[in-house]
Amino acid sequence: MADPTRDAETVTPAADAAPAASVVVDGLPPENRTAGIVPDVPIAPPEAVVAGEPVPQSTAPKRGIRAMLPRRSGKLVVGLVLTLGIVLFSVVAPLFSQSPRATSNPAYLPPSTEHLLGTNNIGVDIFAQVAHGGLGSLTVGLLAGVIAMVLSLLFGIIAGYVGGWTNEILSFVTNIMLVIPGLPLIIVISAYLESRSLFLVALILGITGWAGAAIVLRAQARSLRSRDYVYAANVAGEKAPRIVLVEILPNLLPLLTANFLGAVLLAILSEAGLSYLGLGPSGSVTWGTILNEASTQNAMAYGRWWWFVPPGLLIALFGCGLALINFSIDEIINPKLRTAPAAVKNVRLARKQRAKLQAAIAPSTATAGTAGTAADTPARDDEKVQS
Repeated sequence: MADPTRDAETVTPAADAAPAASVVVDGLPPENRTAGIVPDVPIAPPEAVVAGEPVPQSTAPKRGIRAMLPRRSGKLVVGLVLTLGIVLFSVVAPLFSQSPRATSNPAYLPPSTEHLLGTNNIGVDIFAQVAHGGLGSLTVGLLAGVIAMVLSLLFGIIAGYVGGWTNEILSFVTNIMLVIPGLPLIIVISAYLESRSLFLVALILGITGWAGAAIVLRAQARSLRSRDYVYAANVAGEKAPRIVLVEILPNLLPLLTANFLGAVLLAILSEAGLSYLGLGPSGSVTWGTILNEASTQNAMAYGRWWWFVPPGLLIALFGCGLALINFSIDEIINPKLRTAPAAVKNVRLARKQRAKLQAAIAPSTATAGTAGTAADTPARDDEKVQS
């Protein structure tokens, strides 16, 4: 004989479990998200959760190349504008200026429509020097950045992928270059050279500035060496150079770009420092040599700001632009930096919604408490009369 109670329990479906996004703990819905670019379930306002309103669905997460691109942020836009603007000025301005060595102008002229930045002690137009000097400083920075990147690739990726005695030898050379102080070594090398060209200065700066990036690349290459696709390439009989170029190097492009921009910035600042000390390129015009001439002629003491402010300001702005771009590239390398702004925004929104909900609940609680107190007052008066 069938049991009707057991049949009813079998036929009757169980109640639907509450969705995770509708569960509220202490006025805050939980953060249901995976390690993607955007939250899987957006945070719903507490009023909507209490009222039983449906939770809006989020957009699909970014994938592929779109996920690798940096967010469009203010620092990225400002960095690109500063960097590209100064590069464009350094390329185009020399076409519309005088020769940086022409001495036919009067000396110590203040800025005017004819000479936008005045003239120096020998009658050279300072605007022409700044324009041509930008091209010289950028040339040194780019050459030194390329040299440093190539050396960091050779000593970093090869040491990290090959391992063994090759790793030991390359790591030993990298550690030696890392502990040697860079600026004193550059000063000593430059002091012993009678003639220093732009390429020679860039070579010195590139040789002395690759060790730090090589250590980072070696650690990343050792991590990528243990990935499944690298094992599959080894099993398939691929040669080591092809594995490095096809399997490992594309995964290091964001890190290489960040290291390259850092090397360019360091080279430009180092060249400016060397030129300010009188150890820069001989016979060439750079922003550092302009600052050296202004310091030698006491331009600051005589108030000739148009001589030293423009080159110093361009160096600072170009370095700021490269640094902002580098910060944006860090968002590609570190996924936590990509999702951090959205997470902070969600937490702030949840706190505001909880404060509004508590503010809406507080008046009703106070009204209920006042009504209860008013109802208890006559009873207390009756008790006092009876006593």
